[in-house]
Amino acid sequence: MERRPLGKTGMQVSVLGFGASSLGAEFREVDLHECLDSVHVALDRGMNLIDTSPYYGRGQSEVLLGYALRKIPRERYFLCTKLGRYAPAHFDFSARRVGESIDISLERMGVEYLDIALCHDVEFVGLDQIVNETIPALREIQKSGKVRFIGISGYPMKIFREILAQTELDLILSYNHFTLQNDMLRDLAVEMSTRGVGVMNAAPFSARLLTGAPLPVWHKAPAHVRDICAQAAAVCVAAGSDLAKLAIQYSIGNQNLATCITGSANPQRIGQWVDWINEPIDTQLLAEVQKVLKPIHNWFYVEGRVENNDTPLKSFA
Repeated sequence: MERRPLGKTGMQVSVLGFGASSLGAEFREVDLHECLDSVHVALDRGMNLIDTSPYYGRGQSEVLLGYALRKIPRERYFLCTKLGRYAPAHFDFSARRVGESIDISLERMGVEYLDIALCHDVEFVGLDQIVNETIPALREIQKSGKVRFIGISGYPMKIFREILAQTELDLILSYNHFTLQNDMLRDLAVEMSTRGVGVMNAAPFSARLLTGAPLPVWHKAPAHVRDICAQAAAVCVAAGSDLAKLAIQYSIGNQNLATCITGSANPQRIGQWVDWINEPIDTQLLAEVQKVLKPIHNWFYVEGRVENNDTPLKSFA
């Protein structure tokens, strides 16, 4: 699998990264054996970056990863986890909790160090705390060798520019913002590339919105967005293709994005994704689908504190 440099970290990461949120049953009930097989298939097919969080399954994802990885040589993969979000409404970005969270994650996964530690969903708290307390605490842990590189993750584009205007980061993780429907990450990725900040893209399917599959109950897309995406899926079916295939091929196409993280607890699905990205994208079908999606191009929703968000366009309200 193609690998790309992740900013100035020196890491060469696979263009497709394995997202372990699925191991935490964030989308559906999962089978234990399929969860473990999914990790092994991802590694065997060349996905050398694994992304998780204590939030996923409230610890379940990290625990299952620890079991799946226990006989895998540590040099075979890069491991990213997060801190600060532990339940839907439980956030703690204090310096004390930073240290505790890192130690717990290390123990759950049975490793001595993390390649990446990210502040998770920072848009839910005051960004001053992230800049003045959380990131400095992470930098101290970085000196100990428990964490190699640090950054932030979240949904609104605004959080990345505001935090990077005040402090230095090794990398960022953005989700749902470089997809067939929303490519707002494009310009920011160019800016980050010039600064040497690694950019990880996640969720090429926008939590199933770009797959034709039923959406999870917590999905925030309104009816008109769902309807238009369903039309795009129908166009792909009529062409003998799959909207999900086009979506994942498109999301890995930007060279300023080191990796595109997506995950499943279905090992066959993971193999299918790898097969898809090894095929050339159907440019004619891409143009047809983008035309269908044009009325909702760059639609997004508000997440976390209102002041941490960009202002949605009125036409998308």
